[in-house]
Formats: sequence, structure tokens, C-alpha cells
Amino acid sequence: MAGHSHWANIAHKKSVIDAKRGKLWSKLAKAIILAAKEGGGDPASNLRLRYAINDAKAVSMPKDNIERAIKKGTGELEGGNIEQALYEGYGPGGVAVLCEIYTDNRNRTAPEVRKIFELAGGKLGATGCVAWMFDRKGVARINRDKVDEDALMELALDAGADDVRIDGDQYEVIAEPEAFAAVTAALEAANISTESTELVRLPKDTVDVTGEDARRVLKLMEALDDHDDVQSVSANFNIPDEVMAEIEAG
Repeated sequence: MAGHSHWANIAHKKSVIDAKRGKLWSKLAKAIILAAKEGGGDPASNLRLRYAINDAKAVSMPKDNIERAIKKGTGELEGGNIEQALYEGYGPGGVAVLCEIYTDNRNRTAPEVRKIFELAGGKLGATGCVAWMFDRKGVARINRDKVDEDALMELALDAGADDVRIDGDQYEVIAEPEAFAAVTAALEAANISTESTELVRLPKDTVDVTGEDARRVLKLMEALDDHDDVQSVSANFNIPDEVMAEIEAG
């Protein structure tokens, strides 16, 4: 989990910067459009849309932007021609990488993502080549100063969570997708504020990367995350703490 956690923390810090320049809002709008397109425009009955709206509100996306994205998804406004795809490949050191893509033009997106992999010393692979290495999970992240660990553990497990883990200064509450709504509802009812709630792909096992491979993997992850059509990136790398400290020290 360390590799995933390292990237989750880096990505969270990046999201603050991305929000300032509008990049994150654009990605979140696509998520809202796609959710409304597939499940309707009512967040009360469309769980995926509810999560997308919550994510948008968490980074202060204007209400008008949210409503416009919903209308694009339901067909009330033009601009809802968004498709979802999963691109799979390998990064430096044999790291498995999954990219969730939201795009209005696959013919443009595919070669651009392929080039990102190649520039980092990786390779875009065929459908199914690495997806089996990951499990779909719901993850809620909570700052550790917000709640007692034992109290959180009891609440989360009673609500149907699989596990509560510590990652630095945060807890990660992990649940099956089917149970995640009940878990997040229980957290909300207990007035426990979350830093993020999302459905992600967690690796079943990890591979250690060190030295130059570790730096190149992080550069690959960042380059993929920077692409406008890449909604999320998951990978199965683990960078030992001492190596990560060296990288962060420059």
C-alpha cells in the first residue's frame, strides 16, 4: 500500500494547485457529465453522481459549473459526448499502471497516453494486461486529528468497511464499492469530515522500486495525471521510505 499511498498524497497536494488553474475543475466536470449520462441527473438516486458532486464541492467548484455539467450529461445541454475507457500498461521496473480515461476523442487520447508511457521508459499494453492485479475499492481519507482511531474503527467496521489503515497523518477507511455509500453515510452522520472519498483501484500486491526507477515511476505518474483526459491513475509500486525521503529532498 505504501506506493499507492505515496502517490495519493502527492496527487492530493497537486490537486490544490490544479484547482487554482482550473485543470481539476475540468476533470471533475467530466466525471459529473459521465455519471449523469449513465445514471441520470438526480444525485439522490445516482450514487456515482453524488460522489462526483461531493468531490467538486470539496475543491470549491462553483454551483453553476456543477449544474451545467449535470445538464450536459442528461442531454439538456450540448457537450456531453464523454466516453470512459481504461488504459493499461507497464512503467519502469515492471510497475503495473492503470489509467481511467474520460475523453471525447479516443483517437486523440490513445496516442498521447502511449507517448507519455514511452517517454518514461514504459509501455502501453493490451486490454486486460494488468487490470487483474487490482481490486476496486472505496477509500475515505480522514485526518488523524479529527477522530480517535478506536472510535473510527468501530464505526467504520459496523457500517460495513473492510479495514481502517494509518497512512502518515491520515486514516484510510477501505470498503467494497457496494458498502461504500453506507460507510460514508455513517461518517457523515457522526460528523467526521473526510479529506476525500473516492472509488479507486488498489493493488493486490506491490513491487519495490528504488534508484532511478523510483524517480521515473513518479514522473510517469505525474505526467499521466497532468493529462486532461486522465481521470485517475493507479499503480502497484512501493517506494521504501528512505528512498522516498531522498527523492523528496531532491
